[in-house]
Amino acid sequence: MNKAQNSSAILALKDVVKTYEMGDQKVHALRCVTLDIGDNEYVAIMGPSGSGKSTLMNIIGCLDVPTTGSYSLGGEMVASKSESELADIRNRLIGFVFQTFNLIPRADIFHNVELPLIYGGVAKAERRERAMFALQQVGLKERMKHRPNELSGGQRQRVAIARALVFNPTIILADEPTGNLDSKTGDEIMSMFDELHAAGQTIILVTHEDHVARHAHRTIRLRDGKIESDLLASGQVPASLLSRGSAANYDLSSAGVA
Repeated sequence: MNKAQNSSAILALKDVVKTYEMGDQKVHALRCVTLDIGDNEYVAIMGPSGSGKSTLMNIIGCLDVPTTGSYSLGGEMVASKSESELADIRNRLIGFVFQTFNLIPRADIFHNVELPLIYGGVAKAERRERAMFALQQVGLKERMKHRPNELSGGQRQRVAIARALVFNPTIILADEPTGNLDSKTGDEIMSMFDELHAAGQTIILVTHEDHVARHAHRTIRLRDGKIESDLLASGQVPASLLSRGSAANYDLSSAGVA
């Protein structure tokens, strides 16, 4: 059963509003977004420029907090946390994969993967074991002493995935993970995400590319700061969306089910 149909969610946003003040103007980036994502879901978040998908990613990733509304992740209420508390949650619960890899150029890939564990206060022996296992998962254990500039773009993204995995995160949050890769290498990276999902990992992709989103089992589309549609790969609206009573504010005709 798809976990979107389970009442137990690993992350839940309710009536989330995000407003930015720019001089005397207010920019409404998110408008009353309510969303649940369950364990081992594979979700793509899509939308045109200005739709709010980057803002939603930042809130899900604890890089920002809502102006109003609530957000819980792994049973923790996030919206009222301090900066240091948010940093701790990010390190423990979220594995980030970015379009630009965000690797340290002068460090070898072993140190790049190990770094979150250092910040997390993990003992040296355990750090080494975890980092080597993560590199083995992505097929780069034999290259652990190489620096990023000695690797291809696809290999660098695999290092970023290993770094995301090293803390056994609740979710992997990937922002345009194939954006800097050619199509063949991009397909290889998406196959890796597919394998991670099959092994039980929860994955959230933020993308504007339909062929990337098709790897996910659920696609959420935003427009003008609101959820325009939320569909499983079968074309159905997730049962969790209907059961919580929010369908009254959801345009089923735009989702193609009315």
